[in-house]
Amino acid sequence: MTSAAYADSPADRLRLVTSAIAAAAGRANRVPTSVELIAVSKTFGAEAIRPVILAGQRAFGENRVQEAERKWPDLRVEFPDIKLHLIGPLQSNKAKEAVAFFDAIHTLDRPKIAHAVAGETTRQGRELELFVQVNTGEEPQKAGVLPREAKGFVDLCRNELKMPIAGLMCIPPVEEEPAVHFAFLAKLAGEMGLKGLSMGMSADFETAVVLGATHVRVGSAIFGGR
Repeated sequence: MTSAAYADSPADRLRLVTSAIAAAAGRANRVPTSVELIAVSKTFGAEAIRPVILAGQRAFGENRVQEAERKWPDLRVEFPDIKLHLIGPLQSNKAKEAVAFFDAIHTLDRPKIAHAVAGETTRQGRELELFVQVNTGEEPQKAGVLPREAKGFVDLCRNELKMPIAGLMCIPPVEEEPAVHFAFLAKLAGEMGLKGLSMGMSADFETAVVLGATHVRVGSAIFGGR
């Protein structure tokens, strides 16, 4: 997906990414609407985000609760149908703010976080789209539940905490072939009866779509380098 890097504007790059998703979906005999594009707007301000919204994009991803709280309130007043996804690590002491501000969280990976989010969704009467992050490469420096512990954690979320888990999320190791990790995540989700697959970023989202991604998180291919 190199052509997006040379497009004239974020809106042009958005159109290229959207077209690439549709083409990848076609190769997998999927309908393009089965894939939700999340434009990753972390580190970019409202002036960079607004043209992408005006081009039709409505789902955006942020890494940090505090950053999102600073820049999105006015944009959400102007564009009330925006959907915000938290795609970065969540600390339990930020669960209240995250549940209040975001529409989806992709990074549940510890019982403490799960309990905090479950408690807040109940207290606030909110229903969020929730994903469990799986550390498919078992990298010690990376967030995510280990694959061998994923089923137990999902069972905790669904059965004990009554959380409606939508699916699984992963970030493959940089030096490894992402397709292997995407296929593994899809298999793992299938074994748990989960349909959601949050996987694929700017460099590999087309591969992710072919392998079943329902949500792709694309930043630099739309907004440019950070």
